[in-house]
Amino acid sequence: MLSEKVANIPPFYVMEVLERAQQLEEEGRSIIHLEIGEPDFPTALHICDAAKAAMCAGNTKYTHSQGLIELRQSIAKSYKDRFDVDIGPGQIIVTSGTSPAMLLLFLALIDQGDEIIMSNPHYACYPNFVTTAGGVPDFIYTNEDNGFMLQPDELAAHINPKTKAILINSPSNPTGQVLPAETLKGIAQVAGDVPIISDEIYQGLVYEGEDHTILEYTDNAFVLNGFSKLYAMTGWRLGYLIAPKQYARTLQKVQQNLFISTNAFVQHAGVAALEGPQEQTQEMVNTYNERRLYLIKRLRDIGFGIRTEPKGAYYVLADARKFGYDSLVLSRQILEDIGVAVTPGIDFGLGAEGHLRFSYANSLENIKEGMDRLEKYLKKE
Repeated sequence: MLSEKVANIPPFYVMEVLERAQQLEEEGRSIIHLEIGEPDFPTALHICDAAKAAMCAGNTKYTHSQGLIELRQSIAKSYKDRFDVDIGPGQIIVTSGTSPAMLLLFLALIDQGDEIIMSNPHYACYPNFVTTAGGVPDFIYTNEDNGFMLQPDELAAHINPKTKAILINSPSNPTGQVLPAETLKGIAQVAGDVPIISDEIYQGLVYEGEDHTILEYTDNAFVLNGFSKLYAMTGWRLGYLIAPKQYARTLQKVQQNLFISTNAFVQHAGVAALEGPQEQTQEMVNTYNERRLYLIKRLRDIGFGIRTEPKGAYYVLADARKFGYDSLVLSRQILEDIGVAVTPGIDFGLGAEGHLRFSYANSLENIKEGMDRLEKYLKKE
């Protein structure tokens, strides 16, 4: 009785790994979590205080469907300050996380059979959003030698009359790679009249090189962003979509119908995040970098392949084919046998099969323990 597009949707394997890991913990097992992409830091106190103050002041009603004007102005200012990009508050739709923003966008853009170009590997849920909206993912299988980064020349060969948009993600989940300025500029030039969808949710979590937004190189782009990663606010469910002016009204109408508006007091917390002290975010970045360098070394010492070191987000996508070609089977064995939870590469497309994704959004102590267990287990095998 279910629709075919829902009945055939694949599981989000990282969540299945997490749920099995939690079940093992309830049974008394010690589990090291290197699977989930969630900051292990608390939300900064001034952000929590802003939400509490907003609730106590009675800010618990519907807001403008596009979001509080104060928050949209703060978002626009942040892009101006960081990237010298001019965005009007009317171009911004505040959403309950970036996933609803993706749903709004794909429903607005896609007619039956339209194609969305994306790299493979890719964030696990991208194809499922596209197919649910009636579209078809057009995969570009990228090269591991350059960190699986999409290249403009590869893109040019895929654009066709059915192409509705090009989806990019930098800093990237699952690879941790950061698209350099020249690559972003090249993608924008090749795209031409085809709009670009840029998922920038890990923006700010960059350890080598510079952070960029696609809006530096083209106005014909939609940007997905939010507060979950940089501000350790995953459970707050606060994101936003930046759109070209001509699309904003349509997206607003979809938002009105599907979600009405985003929680009012959470939006006040978003203002505090952007306009308040930024010291905690810099401390997080420094800590992540320390973990990144440690994890890369340990994985290589154990025997995993990492041809290009990740420079952003908090992931390492490592070649595990020395230990097994079926990443789902291997990740399950590692979890069940030694209590280390990692994400199978198949979650991110066939281009990542034979790989495992390791998240360093956990303490250095726990990462060390996880690597010790893994080294003993795999070298014994």
